[in-house]
Amino acid sequence: MSTSAPYDTVDPNQAAPFSAPPPKRRAGLAAVAVTSLVVGGLAGLGGAAAWDATRPDPSSTPSPSSTASSVADTSDPPAAAGTAEDVAAKVLPSVVKINVLGPAGSGSGSGIILTSDGTILTNNHVVEGAGEAGSLSVELADGSSAEAEILGTDPLTDTAVIRAQDVSDLTAATIGRSDTLDVGQEVVAVGSPFGLDATVTSGIVSALDRPVNVGSDAEGNSTTYPAIQTDAAINPGNSGGPLVDMSGAVVGINSSIRTAASSSPFGQQGPGGSIGLGFAIPIDEVMPIVDQMSAGETPTHAQLGIQVGNPEEGSAPGALVTGVSDGSTAQDAGLAPGDVITAVDDVRITGRDSLVATIRSYRPADSVTVTWLRDGEETSAELVLDSDAE
Repeated sequence: MSTSAPYDTVDPNQAAPFSAPPPKRRAGLAAVAVTSLVVGGLAGLGGAAAWDATRPDPSSTPSPSSTASSVADTSDPPAAAGTAEDVAAKVLPSVVKINVLGPAGSGSGSGIILTSDGTILTNNHVVEGAGEAGSLSVELADGSSAEAEILGTDPLTDTAVIRAQDVSDLTAATIGRSDTLDVGQEVVAVGSPFGLDATVTSGIVSALDRPVNVGSDAEGNSTTYPAIQTDAAINPGNSGGPLVDMSGAVVGINSSIRTAASSSPFGQQGPGGSIGLGFAIPIDEVMPIVDQMSAGETPTHAQLGIQVGNPEEGSAPGALVTGVSDGSTAQDAGLAPGDVITAVDDVRITGRDSLVATIRSYRPADSVTVTWLRDGEETSAELVLDSDAE
């Protein structure tokens, strides 16, 4: 695990992927760039061990005497609908702890059960530690465990699909919609922070469409997505678990956090942890890619066919076009190096990451309207997004 690459070192070759029909876009993409991000994948065992060491020894703790003359009502009434207790009861059976053993060591993350026969959604950075020679296993809500195999991975959206072997009658999660979320809406996060399985935390949606960059793949394409920001506590090991609305439907995949200890990647001892700035991948925009991986297909992503960077300080905000691929939809639309893209449909573009995150919310062959500046003059064109399929 590692912290995110500095923004100025990432030069994505495509301005695009993600899945699902273009979701309802907000009036403007969140403009504040997110730095010092840590992907929330593998929780080292040290975290849980330290927690256990701080607990008092039950044998040495005196038991208080009771002289109460009345008996409290010990009945357990059902949870009220729409409460965190109600949501937890619905969601916990559909969340697993994923144990990873690989060349670099061991760790754990979380996953969301998609089908009763063991198809599970998680983050790519959770399972990549297994490598080719490692192994995966999942711990289910009933206490049982099963070996698992990888069905597909997609570094560009930081998603992966695995399958638990020889299981049946699992409780599949309810998949909700992320495009109906509003800032301030209550949400619940479920997972295995620091290896502590079946952990539930609650909070609100703090922001939407936050462009989050957590690094790049081997080809230099950035892993950037339009995140749901939440103040529900998310820590190492929560990655791959669900962020759900108050009906218990999955609206996001918990994936990264802002940390005060930017040099402390998940899975290592240190002061890093939740400071109320967690980020989840919107479920709408990734489900078509999840479906491709589940079917054993190679994921595809939308792209403009350009290379982009950030304009010089003091220039107009937007994404600076640094290169245009021959035969691309961007070239056909008339885009050229030096242009500054300022909007895609009704989404304001504030920099390179916001453009990449926005394009990854669309699918290949979707039509979008791109607006750009050239020598101070604004131009718009409608174009059909390309695909990175080979």
